Amino acid sequence: MSDSRVPNSSSGQGSGGRRRSWAELLAGRVKRQKYNPERAQKLKESAVHLLRSRQDLSALLLEVEGVQCKKLCLSNLIDCGSSEAHANHSSSFIGSALQDQASRLGVPVGILSATMVASGVGQICVAPVDPSHPVLLTVEQRNSLLLEAVWHLHVQSIVSLQELLESHPDMRAVGAWLFRNLCCLCEQIEASCQHDDVARAMLSDFVQMFVLRGFQKNSDLRRTVEPEKVSQVAVDVLQRMLIFALEALAAGVQEESSTHKTLRCWFSVFSGHTLGSVISTDSQKRFFGQTLTQILTHSPVLKASDAVQMQREWSFARTHPLLTALYRRLFVMLSAEELVGHLQQVLETQEVNWQRVLSFVSALVVCVPEAQQLLKDWVAHLMAQAFESCQMDNMVTAFLVVRQAALEGPSAFQSYADWFKASFGSARGSHGCSKKALVFLFKFLSDLVPFESPRYLQVHILHPPLVPSRYRSLLTDYISLAKTRLADLKVSIENMGLYEDLSSAGDIAEPHSQALQDVEKAIMVFEHTGKIPVTVMEASIFRRPYYMSHFLPALLTPRVLPKVPDSRVAFIESLKSADKIPLSLYSAYCQACTAAGAKPEDATLGVRADPSCAEEPLGQLTAALEELRASMTNPSQHDVISAQVAVISERLRDALGHSEDDISVEIAKIQLSIDAPRLEPREHTAVDLLLTSFCQNLMTASSVAPPERQGPWATLFVRTMCGRVLPAVLTRLCQLLCHQGPSLSAPHILGLGALAVHLGESRSVLPEVDVGPPAATVGLPVPELFKSLLTCRTRDSLLFCLKFCVAAISYSLCKFPSQSLGILCSCLSSGLIKKFQFLVLRLFPEARQPLSQEDTASLSWRPLYLPSADWHRAALSLWTHRTFQELLKGEDAQLTYQDWLHLELEIGPEADVLSDTERQDFQQWAIHERFLPEPSASGGCDGDLEAACTILVNTLLDFHQSSRSYGRSENSDLFFGGHRGNECIISRLQEMAADLELQQDPSASPGHSPSKGHFLYGIFHRRLQGLISGWGVAASLQRQRELLMYKRILLRLPSSVLCGSSFQAQQPITARCEQFFHLVNSEMRNICSHRGALTQDITAHFFRGLLNASLRSRDPSLMVDLMLAECQTKCPLILTSALLWWPSLEPVLLCQWRRRCQSPLPRELQRLQEGRQFASDFLSPDATPQAPNPAWLSAAALYFAIQQVGEENVRTQLKKLDCEREELLVFLFFFSLMGLLSSHLTPNSTLGPLKALEVCAAVLECLEKRKISWLALFQLAESDTRLGCLLLRVAPDQHTRLLPFAFYSLLSNFHEDAAMREEAFLCVAVDMYLKLVQLFVAGDTSTVSPPAGRSLELKGQGDPVDLITKARLFLLQLIPRCPKKNFSHVTKLLADRADCDPEVSTALRSRQQAAPDTDLCQEPRLF
Repeated sequence: MSDSRVPNSSSGQGSGGRRRSWAELLAGRVKRQKYNPERAQKLKESAVHLLRSRQDLSALLLEVEGVQCKKLCLSNLIDCGSSEAHANHSSSFIGSALQDQASRLGVPVGILSATMVASGVGQICVAPVDPSHPVLLTVEQRNSLLLEAVWHLHVQSIVSLQELLESHPDMRAVGAWLFRNLCCLCEQIEASCQHDDVARAMLSDFVQMFVLRGFQKNSDLRRTVEPEKVSQVAVDVLQRMLIFALEALAAGVQEESSTHKTLRCWFSVFSGHTLGSVISTDSQKRFFGQTLTQILTHSPVLKASDAVQMQREWSFARTHPLLTALYRRLFVMLSAEELVGHLQQVLETQEVNWQRVLSFVSALVVCVPEAQQLLKDWVAHLMAQAFESCQMDNMVTAFLVVRQAALEGPSAFQSYADWFKASFGSARGSHGCSKKALVFLFKFLSDLVPFESPRYLQVHILHPPLVPSRYRSLLTDYISLAKTRLADLKVSIENMGLYEDLSSAGDIAEPHSQALQDVEKAIMVFEHTGKIPVTVMEASIFRRPYYMSHFLPALLTPRVLPKVPDSRVAFIESLKSADKIPLSLYSAYCQACTAAGAKPEDATLGVRADPSCAEEPLGQLTAALEELRASMTNPSQHDVISAQVAVISERLRDALGHSEDDISVEIAKIQLSIDAPRLEPREHTAVDLLLTSFCQNLMTASSVAPPERQGPWATLFVRTMCGRVLPAVLTRLCQLLCHQGPSLSAPHILGLGALAVHLGESRSVLPEVDVGPPAATVGLPVPELFKSLLTCRTRDSLLFCLKFCVAAISYSLCKFPSQSLGILCSCLSSGLIKKFQFLVLRLFPEARQPLSQEDTASLSWRPLYLPSADWHRAALSLWTHRTFQELLKGEDAQLTYQDWLHLELEIGPEADVLSDTERQDFQQWAIHERFLPEPSASGGCDGDLEAACTILVNTLLDFHQSSRSYGRSENSDLFFGGHRGNECIISRLQEMAADLELQQDPSASPGHSPSKGHFLYGIFHRRLQGLISGWGVAASLQRQRELLMYKRILLRLPSSVLCGSSFQAQQPITARCEQFFHLVNSEMRNICSHRGALTQDITAHFFRGLLNASLRSRDPSLMVDLMLAECQTKCPLILTSALLWWPSLEPVLLCQWRRRCQSPLPRELQRLQEGRQFASDFLSPDATPQAPNPAWLSAAALYFAIQQVGEENVRTQLKKLDCEREELLVFLFFFSLMGLLSSHLTPNSTLGPLKALEVCAAVLECLEKRKISWLALFQLAESDTRLGCLLLRVAPDQHTRLLPFAFYSLLSNFHEDAAMREEAFLCVAVDMYLKLVQLFVAGDTSTVSPPAGRSLELKGQGDPVDLITKARLFLLQLIPRCPKKNFSHVTKLLADRADCDPEVSTALRSRQQAAPDTDLCQEPRLF
């Protein structure tokens, strides 16, 4: 005790009166004394007895205890015999003193204890004698010390708070006193007072007591105190604190002010940490529910009309952070269903504060994703109730809630425009059930008009409700009213931007500013499609005021034009060509651009944005991202992260502008140009901030916790990117991954890999992406886009792709360790998984060995984000991970033989990480050890070598088509899209084809079977059937490209593929080459022919194969003769090709034949020699050779030789034709006609159009002179075994279709007598004319139209319009002069073509029906 006086037992005097010190008294005794346990116990008891006898009980409560006494309780002081009392000697002393005093006085210990406590309290309150001490308590003592005293009395069970409250007569005064003290306590806690732990304990205990007593379900009736009074005071104090907070927030509390600190401290008590230890969950939920009700209903001064006008200011990002913090704490305790249900109940039963209600809705959709669908369902229910009973309140509530939720962006809620269209834009809406419902809807919308913002009025006008035609007046009246309101607000529908974002509730942009954004968006769409956007075309017609006054001036802003025309120049020129730009405006633009080019760069005209205006939103976005990064030290704080992400979404919207919506306004899918991705500077900066922040946040969060314990921050962040900024994000990812990938650092790779995973997590809500141009017919899901962005063509791109795949797959496995394989596959792109397998097997030979059970490794995310990440080890660790191996068993994740081929074909050997030997070893291992023995269900070939070859050929062809489609190479001299690396795969095909030949039955020709023939031709046939047929340019080019690849594949394989390895007499000869002949006749004749013949390479390849197969037979000469004899009827193009290339073909064949045979060349080969020799001799000045048989071969040889003669000598040389056989002249005329058409179809042909026409005229003159009929050449049919069957297999189909053009090109050379003599001439002339008109109408004559620069050179020849005009005039003059017998087939000719030329048809019918004319000599001369 502080006042006890204990004599000093060591103060005795020694001899001589000198006082000795305590040390001197003990000196020397230490050495002599030995430790004795009994003596020590006696000494302790004596000391305790001495202290007990000297206690001053009057100063009991004045005793000051040290920090060892954490809790003082009188029951412990009294029970001095307990073990706890012995453990605490101070308590033992006080309790012993009380017992001794009570025994001396003869009273119970409890009575004595109570008396002493009362005396102690009295001493505390009695003023001291010293006048320097104040008489009254200070303000600080009243506000803090007294509250602490009450707290001590309560928690130490001396006097409970209930007894203190009951002892006071005025409950309201007690509530006010507690409220004031709690405010002071909160302020002191935030000020970091000296006894902070005590203060926080006090606040926590008081709040627990208030919640426990105020919100318990059943009061404790065993107490003598009336429970309703305690409950009343508890509820009153909590309500006072909340009302104080809400009024302070409404008044605009200043940050870091005393009130702000008080509120911040008080709101911190709304947590499970404060309330959860002693209070049941039910009590907490009742407390939180009451708090929410009070928030929503406090001070309901705003009307619904005020809310309509002001709700934009109540978004999550604009709500006071203290209030959003309070909302988030409520969300922790209450479920989404409870929150939405409570909101619904409050709105139905009480007057509400709309600002608080709508700010609560914003916080709800941002912080509680589960509530989004619940709100949609509730709104739908409100709408149904409203239309059922015409309840205006429900309509108001529904519209306000939807608009408020839509303010938080697409990641939180669908846009208002989408909701309005979905609710009222179809007949399924509630408004369409009756006229009453329609009247109610438009009455409601009309009542809103005076309060609406322009943005919502524009939505209603541009996406009006679907209304039956008989009630159309209701809609027109509303639209008139809405337009009037817009006019009052000085907002014009006509001046609305083409791509304006109607889902945004922001301010309407100025027309000029919006026009600039429209121009950029239109140019972007034009880049992707190559066409003027439909929106621009419609605006030029239906929204002409905006188009002329704003869009065109913004587009035609003068500038220094680039040397190489860019997209803007091309777009302007396209509009000008479509007559969408007035000539005067275009001329002024060109003049201004010319003037701008002469000025310094800084004087260039144009609208420049103020840098400060752009920097301010970006600075705010940067600050918001920095705050999020600071939160990453505890990434599992869902509420804090959600709130900050919502702020970032708001800042991002400001940084990008209100019109930064996706391209879905114009195009259903996101258009992305992989080869040339382009971003505006503002988009580029904003997206870089987002991506950098994501990567940094991932690194920070990974340093604190593994991915599975990082909470949902990444998902929430990615949702921010999934809105209107998604096209810009994907474009930037394309720039980074496709063009800058190898230069990215490890943190960037890890961050972007994790981003790919979370984009996959949101794949169901993301639009598809078209990569091109040209745009794919089927869009890619966003996760699958990464397969296209990660290329494997060079060493650097291979290694980067490996790192990215390791990062993405490892993150997904660590982030979702307990998820099913199906969910993992949905988050990951199957293309990434396959590329990872391909790269690991290709780069790491040790991965090619089968895995044992012991090889499975654990996967750790931590080593990857360290600076010294070992990607090699990480890749192998992932490869052997058990979950990853399980993942590979899924059908979508398996690397198939076809997938492997596609990836291998992309790699060029000159930039490969593998050497030529390593690449060959890997390819042979992959084919023969990995995929060939694999079952087809796992992507293999079931051990079937032919199946492996089939897949390889199909993949080669597919790869060629796809690589060309993306414009990777236009050099046709390079193999398969410009990648010489394909030669390696072709080598593997050659090896497998050789092995396949060895596997064939010796009695059968390799690669052939009677049932299906050679597998290659089956592939070609199936693929050609799948191509689009027709004469369109696109279809023709695609077919030509495909056939060129067939030819190249055939040339790389043994010649036996064309005609077999040996001939056997017992099998029909034509069967051996039937497939090749069919390919030549049906396809190669149209695509791969050159001047009426196949190309030299495929011709030589066939003849080499022919001799090889024949030389293996018993009679080689007979086999060659039989085969070539069959070619005359089955495939004559082979022989004409041999004649064309005979000078280079003959030495090779002679050498090959003489190496094995000493006999002369077979007879049929000699015929080819003779035909070629005849042609050579015919053109000699003095020789007059005799043409060998067959005549058509001699004619073909002569035609090829004539092409080498100079144009001036053609007629001289052809005069010798008078002596030739008729049959040869007819065939020569046909080949000449083909040459004439080829000269027009192929501008660079060796035979020019004028020379070709001269040759045709000379041959025709000879025919006319000898009166040989040639009209049958223009009526060829397959049924004609004499001419048609032969010539139609020599000429390409396009040439035979254009025979009418050739016919009338020779019009000036027709002989008058022939026209009158030949009965069939009129029918042929009419038939050719009608076909020529049909060709012209179909646009097919454009292929023979001369270029603009050659029209003078050709002297008017070849112009289809001029040709048709002359032909028409010729027929109209010929018809009256022809005898009636020539009209016998007119009816058949005009059966379905009379409309081609009604005048000619009428003339023909009139002449056919007229009487025979005896005076034909009076008609004008035709020639």
